[in-house]
Amino acid sequence: MVAADTAWIIVATALVLFMTLPGLALFYGGLVRARNVLSVFMHCYAIACVMSVAWLALGYSIAFGGGQTGLWGGFDKAFLVGITADTLVGTLPEILFFAFQMTFAIITPALIVGAYVERTNFSFVLVFSTLWMLLCYAPVVHWIWGGGFLADGGIFGEQGVRDFAGGIVVHETAGIAALIIAVMVGPRRDRGKPPHNPGFVMVGAAMLWVGWFGFNGGSQLAADGGAAMALTVTHISAATASLSWALWERIKYGKASLVGIVTGTIAGLASITPASGFVGPLEALVIGAVAGVLCQEAVNLVRNRFKIDDTLDVFAVHGLGGIFGTLMIALLGHGNWAAQLGGLAIVGGFTFVVTVAVVWITRAMVGMRVDAEAEVTGLDISLHGERAYDLTS
Repeated sequence: MVAADTAWIIVATALVLFMTLPGLALFYGGLVRARNVLSVFMHCYAIACVMSVAWLALGYSIAFGGGQTGLWGGFDKAFLVGITADTLVGTLPEILFFAFQMTFAIITPALIVGAYVERTNFSFVLVFSTLWMLLCYAPVVHWIWGGGFLADGGIFGEQGVRDFAGGIVVHETAGIAALIIAVMVGPRRDRGKPPHNPGFVMVGAAMLWVGWFGFNGGSQLAADGGAAMALTVTHISAATASLSWALWERIKYGKASLVGIVTGTIAGLASITPASGFVGPLEALVIGAVAGVLCQEAVNLVRNRFKIDDTLDVFAVHGLGGIFGTLMIALLGHGNWAAQLGGLAIVGGFTFVVTVAVVWITRAMVGMRVDAEAEVTGLDISLHGERAYDLTS
């Protein structure tokens, strides 16, 4: 065990959890209407709790167990059987590696929340998120990060799929799942209202930006120059994408909005994630500059051309950002095209099939969409018996 590496990954684990609680909760909560903000907070908080238990029970073993099939890790590490404070993964205590990866398993299904807010049954959120994390996310983790068939020495030869911190594992899977759920649940009854609290959105985005240093920098699994470079290029991409989004918005609409610039930040962060362990600052500048425009145009395409109510633009920002960054690894000469394209196609197809199946199963078990009265009244009071704001006081 290396003490410096252990200390850094303890900090990185806290930073990645900070991304979901409270970062993502505030970012998403500010984007919805006032009558639904507590339901978004509840979704993020409850997902963090349930995914932690599910990751302990089965998720970690499926992702990082000793199964030799290349498809999944098996059940030998279920409930962390046989793992003690002295068990190591590389230079780290395995119990810390478990905790670090657990925070990724929390935020990935939490990202999907943005596609179905303001109209989805709370029971559906919990059951779907649990099944999806175990049946979709955890196997993909094994394929790429757990020594599975897409990793080095797998079906693409000595150099497998390059995904440093989750462009495919986190952002492609969450983005595609979000788009599928948005189609299957259908649009909101009223899509015209603006975000109720842009200040929440900015604060949440700022927390995500800070937390992303642990997300990408921690994925080096060491306190070294590689972690420092990953952290630096993450920041450069986020800053550049924020500016390019705002500039493009100003050119098209005459004004640059607060919600727009911070959404550009998230686009830059998602796009640099898979490449952050391979590129330098100038390459990060290019990735961020393109991401701010590309993801903004994708938002318009999904919303206005295809009329899909992916409410908080999960696919356009996270999904497309992760896919774009994954391709940039090959374009910039840090990976091979066959592995990057093949990995995206295989994971994308698998995510589509599993997500559709899990939605069908969950919908049959607990239902999916709230009734019209609950949607009009708001999920805060109809599902949770609380209001975020007392307008009479």
